[in-house]
Amino acid sequence: MLKNPFLDVEFVPDLMWFIGQFDVYDREETKGAELAVYNPDDECDREKLIVKYGLDLKCLSYRHKFVLVRFLGEKLDDPNFDFQSLFEIGEDCAGSWPRGEWYNLQNPKGFLQDVYVNAKKVWKKDLEKAALEDPSTW
Repeated sequence: MLKNPFLDVEFVPDLMWFIGQFDVYDREETKGAELAVYNPDDECDREKLIVKYGLDLKCLSYRHKFVLVRFLGEKLDDPNFDFQSLFEIGEDCAGSWPRGEWYNLQNPKGFLQDVYVNAKKVWKKDLEKAALEDPSTW
């Protein structure tokens, strides 16, 4: 069983691994200011955001990355999956996005499609390594 990198429990894939990197709650003056120069609806800015911040998951092994990319691919293929809900932060939640655009992205599914494309490029060696293994042995 693949374990969570922080807890002694099974790893459950979640798309928040990709977009949680952009939560700036209690870091608005530092990380928030750094991320606020980017517009998540702009294709060039979005690629920079994804590669520099969204895929910078050093705590994850090649196996975790493989599971996450496969999970994201499944969600992208699901016509009923609500991608906008990933970017909604309730009033009772401790979280905030760097700019107003994040709360109502023009194309939240497109954002995650770009994550998928870039993850397959950036993590290519890790994904190939994991693909050679039998996931049932993890």
